[in-house]
Amino acid sequence: MFTKRHRRYVVAALIPLFVIGLVGVAVLVENARTAAGREARPMPGELVDVGGHRLHLVVQGTGGPTVVLEAGSGEVASGWQQVAGGLSTTTTVVSYDRAGTAWSEAADEPRTASAVVSDLRTALREIDAPRPYVLVGHSLGGLYIREYARLHPDEVAGLVLVDARPEDDAARTAALLPDGAGTSSWPTWIPTTLKATGALRVGGGALLDGLVPAEYREEFLDVTASPTYFATQRDEADRIGATEAALRGQDLGDLPVRVIARGLPQDYAAAGIDTATGRELERLWQDGQRRMLSLSSDSTLVVAEHSGHLIPREQPDLVVAEVASLLDDLRGPG
Repeated sequence: MFTKRHRRYVVAALIPLFVIGLVGVAVLVENARTAAGREARPMPGELVDVGGHRLHLVVQGTGGPTVVLEAGSGEVASGWQQVAGGLSTTTTVVSYDRAGTAWSEAADEPRTASAVVSDLRTALREIDAPRPYVLVGHSLGGLYIREYARLHPDEVAGLVLVDARPEDDAARTAALLPDGAGTSSWPTWIPTTLKATGALRVGGGALLDGLVPAEYREEFLDVTASPTYFATQRDEADRIGATEAALRGQDLGDLPVRVIARGLPQDYAAAGIDTATGRELERLWQDGQRRMLSLSSDSTLVVAEHSGHLIPREQPDLVVAEVASLLDDLRGPG
């Protein structure tokens, strides 16, 4: 017969097994929901082999110069949908998912800026995208397109920096954010586990408040947040310091550069940042946008008065207008 002591041992042994079973069921349910969500959103575009892994590219329009859309940290090709549609009537437009996110396969190589540039350059050559390229970069993507212009200047006809991360932003804000902010200070396994178990769907995706707008959360959970998404995002962020150093003092001569800065401040409170610190962070960001005008002797600034950071989604027409104007300048009269 079991004694009370034996029963306690049995219960103690069964509890972890019960928890493991619940987690296993949660993972199976999340996998099924993700698969159904992906099936309901068929992959647009195509997968292009760039050497060891394939990138998801969406190519629209014809002719040149080719407009290449580089997303910010955590963003993917779908975030450029309205911008791409507005520009594809007059030229070739390419948007894509960086390796390890959304529909693109993960890469074995570390996600340095040079690796990102190499992937993109190979993909553009594989699809015979008409050169030269007008590179449009949002947020972190702004650093990547500047790195492209640094490494391959003969292939670039102009840059459009959409609320792009300044190369000295980390250094200037380090004292204000010594431990990071929001999810930037989390170990990668936390969001990965929350996604794998379906916890990020609870309460309509309440854990994503301040990170992913409500109207895009289903797409984020079904497509964007691939199994390697969070690790890739962290890898990109951890390796950008060397690129920032390489880009300090960058001189692009008379290459056309268009800077689009947000008009509405970030919601710093959602990231757990106090009002005074948030105000100073915003001041530094806005100052950084204007400092990027020194990149070229042919640079202009426009403010997206009705947008926060996600200008490609919130004011796509403004991005279209700025890129179209640059294309008109490049093509000249007639």
